[in-house]
Amino acid sequence: MPDSLDPSQFKAVRKKASGSSFYTAMRLMPPAEREAMFAIYAFCRKVDDIADDGVGTRAERHEKLEGWRADLAALYAGEAPGQAAFLAPAVTQYGLRQDDFLAVLDGMDMDVAEDIVAPDLATLDVYCDRVASAVGRLSIKVFGMDEEPGFALAHHLGRALQLTNILRDIDEDASLGRLYLPREYLEEEGIAALDPKAIVASPCIDGVCRRVAAMAHDHYDKAQAIMAQKPKGRLKTPRLMGAVYSEILSASEAAGFAAPRQRVSLPKSRLLMLVLKQSLFG
Repeated sequence: MPDSLDPSQFKAVRKKASGSSFYTAMRLMPPAEREAMFAIYAFCRKVDDIADDGVGTRAERHEKLEGWRADLAALYAGEAPGQAAFLAPAVTQYGLRQDDFLAVLDGMDMDVAEDIVAPDLATLDVYCDRVASAVGRLSIKVFGMDEEPGFALAHHLGRALQLTNILRDIDEDASLGRLYLPREYLEEEGIAALDPKAIVASPCIDGVCRRVAAMAHDHYDKAQAIMAQKPKGRLKTPRLMGAVYSEILSASEAAGFAAPRQRVSLPKSRLLMLVLKQSLFG
């Protein structure tokens, strides 16, 4: 693996991000903050690809993640940071915490260690904290928020976004042998299968997904309540992310979760309206 992301690699990662709501939200930020957020995004894409691309054995993918841990340790110790070098400006300027980068790696390692299938609610919450809320804790530093309201926002908005994505991606995840819907909800709906494809084909899956959606709505509501208090910091980006993904969640509920499903996205016209609203009034 190269020592850092060269310009062509940054271009490739940026291109991958360009069609996402996350990238749209980043464009609401001033240039310096936007570039720091892009560095965080690039890190997340690189380590997520290790977990999801299926290249190499589980042990080999774990070693790649360990390489990132070593380079992060070097970065924070003021030594040669290897592949983490591109993070240095953002870490220095915004005080990004090493523990939050490591939490993201812990989340990726959960997927590498084994295919997650029907975790219990406690394990699902840990997973959401690592792969989503930890990213939020990095992001609120760039937003200029104080840690108390910022970390609370990261807790709730991160979980809301991750649960929404879990519901959007159940078929894609099942094709990879994974299922992130909580075991307790599956059992309460009478689903005893252990094969992800069989589970997502069950006619009872709609009830499970609606309970997960209710969890996500609760987190969106709590995130919105934090932002309504107008804490210090640039809140346009998290407000847009919350607005976009809560609408995606509601649209998914309206469409229903029983098979066959289609992955829900907002029309470009609606996305542009939400961006304009946050640009003018956020």
